[in-house]
Amino acid sequence: MNTNIMTPIKDLKINQDCRHFKGDVPCLPHKRENVICETCPHYDPIKERILIIKLGAAGDVIRTTPLLRKLKQVYPARHITWLTQSPELVPADWVDQILSFDLKNIVALQASQFDLLINLDKDREACALANQIAARKKQGFGLNQFNRCYPLDQNAEAKFLTGVFDSANKANTKSYPQEIFEICGFEFQGEKYILSNFADRNYQWNISEPKPIVGLNTGCGGRWPSRLWPERNWIELARQLKAQGNGVLILGGPEEHEKNLRIAQQSGATYLGHFPLPQFINLVDQCDLIVTAVTMATHIAIGLGKKIVLFNNIFNKHEFELYGLGEILEPAIKCDCFFARECPHHSMEHIYVPTVLTTCERLLSQL
Repeated sequence: MNTNIMTPIKDLKINQDCRHFKGDVPCLPHKRENVICETCPHYDPIKERILIIKLGAAGDVIRTTPLLRKLKQVYPARHITWLTQSPELVPADWVDQILSFDLKNIVALQASQFDLLINLDKDREACALANQIAARKKQGFGLNQFNRCYPLDQNAEAKFLTGVFDSANKANTKSYPQEIFEICGFEFQGEKYILSNFADRNYQWNISEPKPIVGLNTGCGGRWPSRLWPERNWIELARQLKAQGNGVLILGGPEEHEKNLRIAQQSGATYLGHFPLPQFINLVDQCDLIVTAVTMATHIAIGLGKKIVLFNNIFNKHEFELYGLGEILEPAIKCDCFFARECPHHSMEHIYVPTVLTTCERLLSQL
């Protein structure tokens, strides 16, 4: 075929539905082998165009990734686009197009068409986009006539109710992966997270701690400070873990920097500082066991297959799928601070160091 620039498009075979076709620049097979659509051996037609809207939070993006395994199974000729505020956490090997949540991508999506749209966020901006973007089938959440989040179909009703009524949330016995699978009409069968450890970036770590290494993630983010475990407890736990011959690595973000310096100084544990997300994930990968409150690090640890001790005081523990990697520890007192920003009873004080230490020992013995 003549692909001269003067050839009318109607006389050209252009595989618009090919996975490799880009529309504005030459595709990879053409650049690599100079092949053209008519005779291209790499033609890979797309049958289903799927859009996932899962903007945040970062931990929620990670724990949404099991859905990709099911979509791959059900739709072998799919093309998946994922819109998110955490593009580095979306596995590039499983998603054809990863879009950051910005104006240029929103504008493009508003003029795009999909066969299946899955919106798993209840935030208004995500729901508004779910309304605006054209798709033959929509699942999850959208905006109703009162400009509020509502379930797009019956499959999303249970998850909708857990966000509206504490009583429904407390009664829920399903994990988050189970809930999102049901929103999509699937049955969750233990599909695991998909998360890169970013080993290809060749981060160099100077860690002189012995193995096994226990990572202590001391922060909890700013939304629910009621999840914070007392600093003195972190210090004591680090001391005792080290006394037992374990390595201890202190983990956290910029908000925990000063605290982590103090914990390291008073316990003898190693603290290397705070890092951009991919580097932080790679640092977590240096550990064998992670002790953490419910934070993004929870899902990083699970995604990397690490043993985990998870502190929980304000959430329904059933939402956490640990895949047999660890244990959930809750306060020894009964507390009604469900989703409370401040706990009047300081319930985290009642997760005791000896209990955590024993749990660590039990999990480390399984390595």
